[in-house]
Amino acid sequence: MSDVIVGNLVVPVHPHTVLAPDMNEGWRRLRDAYDEAATMIEQSDADLLIIYSTTWPSIIGHQIQADPNPEWVMVDDDFHDLGSIPYSFNIDAEFAHAWDAANKKRGLQSRCVNYKGFPIDVGSVVALTLLNPKNRIPAVIVSSNVYANRAETTVLAKACLDVLRQQGRKAVAITVMSLSNRMFTDFIAPEEDRIHSLKDDEWNRKILEFLEQGRLEDVGQLSRTIHQQIRVQKVVTFKPMWWLSAMNGNRNDLSGRVLAYEALHGAGGAVVYIDPTPTGMGDKEYDEDDVETYAGDRNVLDADSETEEHEKDSKSLTTNGPALWEPTQAEGSVNSDAAPKPVGAYPHARKVGDLLYLSGVGPRQPGTNAIPGGPIRDEHGSPLNYDIKAQTKAVIDNIERILIEAGSSIDKVLDVTTFLVDMDRDFKGYNEVWAETLGQVGPTRTTIAIDALPTPIAIEMKVIAQA
Repeated sequence: MSDVIVGNLVVPVHPHTVLAPDMNEGWRRLRDAYDEAATMIEQSDADLLIIYSTTWPSIIGHQIQADPNPEWVMVDDDFHDLGSIPYSFNIDAEFAHAWDAANKKRGLQSRCVNYKGFPIDVGSVVALTLLNPKNRIPAVIVSSNVYANRAETTVLAKACLDVLRQQGRKAVAITVMSLSNRMFTDFIAPEEDRIHSLKDDEWNRKILEFLEQGRLEDVGQLSRTIHQQIRVQKVVTFKPMWWLSAMNGNRNDLSGRVLAYEALHGAGGAVVYIDPTPTGMGDKEYDEDDVETYAGDRNVLDADSETEEHEKDSKSLTTNGPALWEPTQAEGSVNSDAAPKPVGAYPHARKVGDLLYLSGVGPRQPGTNAIPGGPIRDEHGSPLNYDIKAQTKAVIDNIERILIEAGSSIDKVLDVTTFLVDMDRDFKGYNEVWAETLGQVGPTRTTIAIDALPTPIAIEMKVIAQA
């Protein structure tokens, strides 16, 4: 359990919950959930609310609100017809300046904002108005930097935790965000509100499923795929999840409760409470270098930039076998940057109905193309000694990465066909790793001896799983 985070919330940004909750049954449910969350905060021992807001974008580093009493009247850019929200907030300016200093100590660029009349963003206004109506608990608000990558976002959270520990504070971490962010571009009658598309709704529900299971770090990883597949590609989903995961030690062993999930003019809005108390149900599973300071390298999705991708051919040469290809993009295909690139024109997986069909998965590592346990032969074809257990474990890890990107998990594997290049040599070691991993899940299995695989690996698996 975190020593300083006593609760976490994911809350929606649009003003309907404040100004017009009774115009739509879903908006009322969101408002009731907001009120329930406010009661939970009031009953906690929190002495600080930390708001990470996606509706306060910044370009030059992160900005932190440091006006101790910002007062103004908020009128939403799109929904000004609903009315206005006067606000007067209790901001912990001392904490804001300390966080700014801690950011700089860890290599981040940030600055405090303390200007009379500087407008508070709509998401923060909505969240603080409903979660802290009496202003009893001081708050701090930080912007979402448009260009910040995962390393930068992680370090931002670590700097915040530094100050919390130094000051002996107890905080509720709050991400103010939409889920899917595709909104109707025409005004609609309140009773006609709905999630804009089926795909958006499916991804929203998968995020909420993971949050309810306390798999906060898995949501941070899944967000990459969501960004690629959701209809409006914006930072609204993955960046606050990176921050919230880092605020909780990048863990999957929390517990969550979805208080409400509804449409807000087509976008997905949810109120979710996440308890930082460890359940013992999941491992940390952090998939990044555990950065402590920020070195200044930015790449928001940790992949090659768009310009670089256009300059590359779709294939790249490798010493560990034939040329690598970019995964095929087609209807129903699922591809992951966390899995090794294919050696031909095919996707990592394809979803058909409620099933996922994975292409053959080997042990090669994404990015480096290295083979855990070593290749079975050198570049001249001469045999090498290798570790079949290490290769088998790497295959299963790659399968799990693809399944997570697809919104599934390793425990939903139904059937596996395994190909071994040397059955006599490798079956025993492969079988031992299987018993420790997939054997606990219980899929059906077929193991086949083959002459060779396209790359110098000893094992490949073909998987069918539930979506």
